[in-house]
Amino acid sequence: MPLSSDSVGSSGEPVVHEVDARWVMAYATGIGDSLPCYLDTLRPEEVIAHPLFPVCVEWPVIVAMRKHPVNAALSQEEYVRAVHATHELVIHRPIRAGDRLTTRASVVGLEQRRPGAYQTLRLDTTDAQGELVSSTWQGAIYRGVEVSGPDRQAQDLPAPIPMPDTEAGVRAEVPVPITHGAAHVYTECARIWNPVHTDAEVAAAAGLPAIILHGTATLAMGVSRVLELEADNRPERVKRVACRFGAMVLMPSRVTVRILARHSTPHGDAVHFEVRTEDGGPAVRDGLLVLQA
Repeated sequence: MPLSSDSVGSSGEPVVHEVDARWVMAYATGIGDSLPCYLDTLRPEEVIAHPLFPVCVEWPVIVAMRKHPVNAALSQEEYVRAVHATHELVIHRPIRAGDRLTTRASVVGLEQRRPGAYQTLRLDTTDAQGELVSSTWQGAIYRGVEVSGPDRQAQDLPAPIPMPDTEAGVRAEVPVPITHGAAHVYTECARIWNPVHTDAEVAAAAGLPAIILHGTATLAMGVSRVLELEADNRPERVKRVACRFGAMVLMPSRVTVRILARHSTPHGDAVHFEVRTEDGGPAVRDGLLVLQA
C-alpha cells in the first residue's frame, strides 16, 4: 500500500531509557572498540558512549513508528523490505553512563525514489534536564512502495559538507575483519533486533543472499578507525557523523576503511571516509566525521 506524503509532520510517542555502564561497555565491545573511555569504570569521569551509540536508544522509537497510523497501510512484507539508506547524526554532547534519555521521532520527509518510498525520520534525544543530546535524520527506503501525494523533502537537514576536489589519493586504508557472528553480537550488545541480520529464514524472505551486518555496525567500526587515525582516539571531539549506506556486508568477510580527505570548516575539521566490502562494494559511502578542535 502507498505511503501518504500527508504524514510529514506526524510524531510518535517518546521512549525513555536509562543508560548504564553495562550497555555503554557492551556496545563498544560489540564493534571491537576497547578504548578505556568506553570500558574503564575506574576512571574519575563516567564512561562515555561511542559516538554511534544514539542508534541504540533510537531503535525502539523507530520500531514504534511502524505501528503509527502514518505507516498503518504497510504490510509486514513491506516492513521487512525496508532498507536503512542514509544517516545524519549531530552530537550535542557525549552520552554518559547514568544518563536518563528520552527519544522522540517525527516524519520530516517523504519522497518517491526509483526503488520505493524514501521516508526521513528526525529523532531527537534529550537528557533528564530536557537538553538535546543528539539529533538524527534517518532515511529509509521502503522497497516497492509507492508515495501518494506530492514529494515532501526534509527541510531541516544539516548543510552538506562536500569533499574538496583538490586532495588526491587516499590518506589511509585500514582492513577490518568481520567475524561469522558479528551481527548476532551487535544485535545483543546494541539491543537492536531486526531479524534480517540474525535469522536466515527472514533474510531469505526479504530477498537477501544471507543475513547481513547492520549498517550502523559497519558505520560504527568505520568511525572508530577514523578516530584512531585522525582524532587521537578522542570520541568526545565528534560533533557530526553522516553517510549513505550501499553494499551489503556478509559474514565472515573483511571490510576496508578508507580515509579520503580532511579539511577545515567553520564547524570543525571534516574527515571524509568510506567503507568498502571485500569485493570493493561501497558499504558506507559519502562518510563524514566533523571533529571539534
